[in-house]
Amino acid sequence: MTIARLSDRLSVSQQLQVADLPAIAAQGFKVIICNRPDGEGADQPTHQAIAAAAVAQGLIFHYLPVGPGKVENASAQAFGELLAGSPGPVLAYCRSGMRSATLWALASAGTAPAQDLIRAAK
Repeated sequence: MTIARLSDRLSVSQQLQVADLPAIAAQGFKVIICNRPDGEGADQPTHQAIAAAAVAQGLIFHYLPVGPGKVENASAQAFGELLAGSPGPVLAYCRSGMRSATLWALASAGTAPAQDLIRAAK
């Protein structure tokens, strides 16, 4: 599992596995946001399995599925609201971390300079 820090409040990762949750909690994360729809890949656990493992570690879990290539303004707004209303730090994940990073960048577009968002997302 590779975690990329985008801001003080948010990091992103590729698909999590149930076994990853103790290490995620040990790193100080408080919230998990799943942006990957169930059934997208044969290798992925369901969001319910990740949610159960997260809750068992004392983490908050949110499910905001976004299909590949289907990041829309409404999804970005919902992501921004989840992030704003969550205690930090937050770890969001999808297949590679790109959808989660894109959602964050779109949600932050009105509050941060574009070059800062692009630099963080790289």
